[in-house]
Amino acid sequence: MDKQKQIVVIAHERKAEALRMASGLTLLDDVVRVFVVGRLDDDAETVSQLEVLEFAEVPIANVSVDDAQAMSGLVDAIAASQAVYVL
Repeated sequence: MDKQKQIVVIAHERKAEALRMASGLTLLDDVVRVFVVGRLDDDAETVSQLEVLEFAEVPIANVSVDDAQAMSGLVDAIAASQAVYVL
């Protein structure tokens, strides 16, 4: 049996698309974590994807380049992952 992969999705420019991708990655039964750089829009697509991720119990963390502790957490998550997607 294959070991679960650790996957990080960083939502930077195309945030709604990054959330949609993270939702799809949950179907692989791997561990998915999402980091959002900046703010999320409150449009219908984003809200819908957030609901799916909440249901799938995918952790979502907001990070700011000005927050050293948050950036350190992101760096640690990247280092522990087998795949990182930045959108």
